[in-house]
Amino acid sequence: MSTQLADRRVAFETPDIETSSAEYASRFTGPAGSYMLDIQERGIIELLLDGRSLTHRRILDVGGGHAQLANPLAGFGCSVSVVGSDISCAKRVREARYGDEIPFTATNLLHLPFDDRAFDTALSVRLISHISDWRRLVAELCRVADRSIIIDYPTFRSLNAFSLLTFPLKRAIEGNTRTYTTYRTKTLLRAFAEHGFRPAMFHRQFVMPMGLHRAFGKSGALRKMEECLRMTGVTRFIGNPVLLRLDRAS
Repeated sequence: MSTQLADRRVAFETPDIETSSAEYASRFTGPAGSYMLDIQERGIIELLLDGRSLTHRRILDVGGGHAQLANPLAGFGCSVSVVGSDISCAKRVREARYGDEIPFTATNLLHLPFDDRAFDTALSVRLISHISDWRRLVAELCRVADRSIIIDYPTFRSLNAFSLLTFPLKRAIEGNTRTYTTYRTKTLLRAFAEHGFRPAMFHRQFVMPMGLHRAFGKSGALRKMEECLRMTGVTRFIGNPVLLRLDRAS
């Protein structure tokens, strides 16, 4: 089957156009936004440091036009490539400090133009909860990853269990938030297991809802509370969203 024919038979979804935009980036300005990105970056680095150097690690960042991870990972010496659903998603990557070193490909995120196991790690953050055909995304991440996959997702095992009730309040606070899919971890793990990947590490990020952090971010009180919860181990059990690394079973 030709690539073009196969591509026509796969849905073309574009949620990363929004996450690659300047408006979306504005959600991470100020002390609260910087704190969120710092925790996310620290979590990703923790998951990647599996006894090997990050230098020259081949990473594919799927839907990573927000440049929240591609840029810092390039700074750590990783060989990062980014794919986005539209050429407009390259803008923030190109403007980033290491933008000239990060190849960008505009393509169908559910039909990636790469060989099987072409990258050490397939990374996808801020994407799976906004993809309708998420099982197809899982299949593609598993296909192109040689060793590991890292995703993030919101889970019911946290204060996020009340997300359906509190979403109008969240939208009122944040202004430009989106609806999203919340997952049960076992549902995701079963989907990845079908393609030979098993869970290796979890990193839960926050206990308090993001909307509250944005509403009261200037005071710093919630950040201090988060660090206390992290130190006492509470975050490890009910933190949200979850960063998950899965490794190829072989």
